[in-house]
Amino acid sequence: MKKTILAMSMLGLSALLPAQAADYVIDTEKAHAFVDFRIQHLGYSWMSGRFNDFAGTFSYDADDPEASAIDVTIDVASVDTNFAERDKHLREKFLETSEYPQASFKSKSFNKMEDGSLVVVGDFTLHGVTKELSFPVEKVGEGDDPWGGYRAGFVGETKFTIADYGIDVSMLGPASQEVYLTLSIEGIRQ
Repeated sequence: MKKTILAMSMLGLSALLPAQAADYVIDTEKAHAFVDFRIQHLGYSWMSGRFNDFAGTFSYDADDPEASAIDVTIDVASVDTNFAERDKHLREKFLETSEYPQASFKSKSFNKMEDGSLVVVGDFTLHGVTKELSFPVEKVGEGDDPWGGYRAGFVGETKFTIADYGIDVSMLGPASQEVYLTLSIEGIRQ
C-alpha cells in the first residue's frame, strides 16, 4: 500500500514539473527523412531533386514548441535529379562541390503563430554563404514505433533566391532564379 501511495505521489509530482524537450536523431539510415528541392527549368517545367546524404538532430517539446531546435548538415555532392549527366553538371558548374562540399541549416528560433502553427528561423549555409532563412513547419505526428522506439516527424518548405548564395543561374532564365527547398524529417528519440 505504501509503495502504491509513493508511486501515485511521484506520478502526481511529475505532472507538476515542466516538460523537457526530447532529443531526436533524424532517421536517414532507413530513408525516413528527405531534403528535396524543385526549380523551374527554363520556365517550361519543374525539375525536382534531392540530396541523398545528410544527417542531423532536433529537439522538440510538445508543451513548449518554441524551445525546439534543429541542426542539419547536407553532403551537397549527393545531389540527385534522377539524371546522372545533369547531376554532374550541377556539382561542377553550379554547386561547385569540390570547393563547397556541405550545406547546413541551424535553427535560431521557433516562433508559434496566432493560429498555432510554427515558423522556424535559422542560418542556412550554401555555396560558402550563410543567410537567415525562415519557413513554416508542420508537425506530421509522433508516437511509439513498432521497434520499441519513439518517433516524431515534421515537414517544412521554403524558397530562396539562388543568386543570394553566389550561384550564377542567369543562363537558365528569369523563371529559374528561385529554388523551393523541402525538409521532411522523422526523428528517433534518444
